[in-house]
Amino acid sequence: MGTNMRSRASDYGIFSLRTFIFFIIGKQAFAQIRYVVPEEVKEGSIVGNVAKDLGLDVTLLTSRRFRVVYGSKDAFFDVNQDTGDLVLRQKIDREELCDGSGACLMELKILVENPLEMHYVVVEISDVNDHSPKFPEEAQVFEIFEQTLSGASFQLHAARDPDAGSNSIRTYSLTSNEHFELDIRQSDEEKIPFLVLKKPLDREMRSNHLLYVTALDGGKPQRSGTLNISVTVLDSNDNRPKFSQEVYQIEIEENAPIGISIFKVNATDPDEGLNCQLEYSLGKTLKKKVYDNFDLDKITGEIRVKGGIDYEENDVYKLDIEASDKGTPPLTGECRLVIKIKDINDNSPKIEITSLSNTVCEDSKPGTMISLISVKDKDSGLNGKVLSSITSDVPFELKPSYKENIYSVVTKTTLDRENISHYEITIKASDCGEPPLTNFKTLHIKVTDINDNSPRFLESPINVYLTENNLAGSSIFSVSATDRDVNANAAISYYIMRKENQKDVLSFLNVNSENG
Repeated sequence: MGTNMRSRASDYGIFSLRTFIFFIIGKQAFAQIRYVVPEEVKEGSIVGNVAKDLGLDVTLLTSRRFRVVYGSKDAFFDVNQDTGDLVLRQKIDREELCDGSGACLMELKILVENPLEMHYVVVEISDVNDHSPKFPEEAQVFEIFEQTLSGASFQLHAARDPDAGSNSIRTYSLTSNEHFELDIRQSDEEKIPFLVLKKPLDREMRSNHLLYVTALDGGKPQRSGTLNISVTVLDSNDNRPKFSQEVYQIEIEENAPIGISIFKVNATDPDEGLNCQLEYSLGKTLKKKVYDNFDLDKITGEIRVKGGIDYEENDVYKLDIEASDKGTPPLTGECRLVIKIKDINDNSPKIEITSLSNTVCEDSKPGTMISLISVKDKDSGLNGKVLSSITSDVPFELKPSYKENIYSVVTKTTLDRENISHYEITIKASDCGEPPLTNFKTLHIKVTDINDNSPRFLESPINVYLTENNLAGSSIFSVSATDRDVNANAAISYYIMRKENQKDVLSFLNVNSENG
């Protein structure tokens, strides 16, 4: 790292270099560095001196066209060719860039030329506690029968906090009271609060209870959000709807037809009359994509596909389903339906040319790199495994990089411009799905000339007969030669080879150097 990197880290107090990996493959050099930068850092902040960390000569950065190669995403970073610093071009919002609590990583490609080198820089965007927990609604109302037994639980709205790790929701608290307590249950990656009745209610003593639930995150300083709970104590209907399972799990293929029925939930209620007539509904705190893609029939409990299901966008959906009777007050039961999406081969591979030289010299040695390509397929498993090859009959081949689906296009034999001066290299990328999907990309390469051919006369030797008494300056015959090279390499000059002190007919002759 060096003193310079340590001083920069102390100046800004936000960056750290985690990993430095260096690879050499053939004559091509590849390196990978890992930095960590917090979100919301101001534009222009320095992440680190990537040139020094890669061991590059800072004075040659401009001439070697030191730069960041961007893909399809927004350009959040750039490099300073004068100093070699990697700098932020715009402020980063981790929650907007990455969904979920996992590591938020951005991979950058750093390219230098003369010679051509590709280096990989991984920047991890660390979370800061810039969001407070928030409930989907400010208040939640419950109507509870006064004869409800102790231990009954009522699911509360779960708060959401876009922050990750320790900055996400850690616990819930409830205002002190004599009838209720809080039970926090872990469901997959989130905590679900439940209001638990610890002491039976008496409507005649008190018909309404006002409580406050507070969601707390683990950040420093700690942030919180509050939910107002109103409990109205009523009579009748003392049995809750009940599902046969707490969690159901099914699997459907992506691109399932809109309107198709995928599952039917069913709850039972031992009460009679209105108290056992049930209506089904989706929970109010689900992700927006659940409401966009699925529809629940409130009478039959049948679940149908409502929107486009794409495995590459979301591979699992979790639906919280509530069954409510028509009693007074209505009682509810809950279950969860986990829908796993099965990937199908609906994305063809994409071939991306990262760096391309459209010329190659005919004296290039076998193994000379002329292009760097990457292949991507958004599918998973075998559907996303890509096989790449050159289909045209050309003296070039693909050489894989240490990184999967990165290839170099290199010469495999010597070239001769005089035989073939231009090549069309067709690259084929096919996935391993069933049926496989294929994509093609054609590179146009021009072979440049070197002076590797000598001039040739049309005939040799040439017999010429002269009569005596010719006038000086008269044209007596003409010679012509050709050269298979082009441009300056094919320009021919003519001259007569004379020997010193030679006195014969050659001493009386001159040749036009340009036309022979």
